[in-house]
Amino acid sequence: MKLLLTVVKRSRSVPLCGGLQRCLSSAVPDRGLLSCREGELMIGSNPELVRSLSPQVEVRTGFISEEEEASFMRELEPGLRKKRYEFDHWDDAIHGYRETERLRWGSACEEVLNRVRSAAFPEDSPLLGPVHILDLDKKGYIKPHIDSVKFCGSTIAGLSLLSDSIMRLVKETDTNEWLHLLLPRRSLYILRNQARYDFTHEILKDEESVFHGHRVPRQRRISVICRNLPV
Repeated sequence: MKLLLTVVKRSRSVPLCGGLQRCLSSAVPDRGLLSCREGELMIGSNPELVRSLSPQVEVRTGFISEEEEASFMRELEPGLRKKRYEFDHWDDAIHGYRETERLRWGSACEEVLNRVRSAAFPEDSPLLGPVHILDLDKKGYIKPHIDSVKFCGSTIAGLSLLSDSIMRLVKETDTNEWLHLLLPRRSLYILRNQARYDFTHEILKDEESVFHGHRVPRQRRISVICRNLPV
C-alpha cells in the first residue's frame, strides 16, 4: 500500500534493555506461550513515558483463537502464495514482505474484524475501506515509519498472526524516548493519537527481537491492519 507509509529515518539505533522475567516464546513451534502479565507487554525509556502513552497504546493478548487465526490463513494464503517476497520497498520502509488489500471476507473473519473495529475505533469514526495485509518473511522487518497522515487517521489496529514479535516506537523529535511492545501471536495492538502521530513504529528483525533482555524468536508474521480515515 504505497500511499500509507511515510518513512522517517533515524540516525542511530535505540538501545535494547534487559532484566525482565522471561514471558514469551510462542514463535518456537515446540513451545507455547508462557504466561505474561499485561504490564509486561510494554517497556519504555522512562516510567513517565510509559504512563503518558499507556492510554494510547494497547496490546490485547489472545484477541483471536487458534481457529480464527486458521480462518484468516485459509482466506489469505491462496492469494499470498501467488506473490513473491520483496526485499526492496518503494520507499525503503519494509524488507522481506508481500502485501495485499482485502475488502470482502468470509463470515468468520468478518466477525473478528468487527470485534477489532469495536475495540479500536469510536462508533462514528469513518474507516479506511480495504483491510491491509502485510506478510513478513522470517528474515523480513518493518523499518521506522509513520503512516501517512494524508490517508490515515488517528488510530491503527493490527492483528498479529503466526508469530510473536517486538514493535518499537521512537519519538520522532527525540530518539531517547522509546517504547518496546511485546506483540504475542494472535494479539491485537492499537496505536492512537500521540503514539500514532509523534512516534515512528517498526517491527524488529529476528536477530534484534529482544524484549527486556530476553529473546523473542520471530518467524513469518502476517499482520491484518485496520485504519480510520483522517477527519
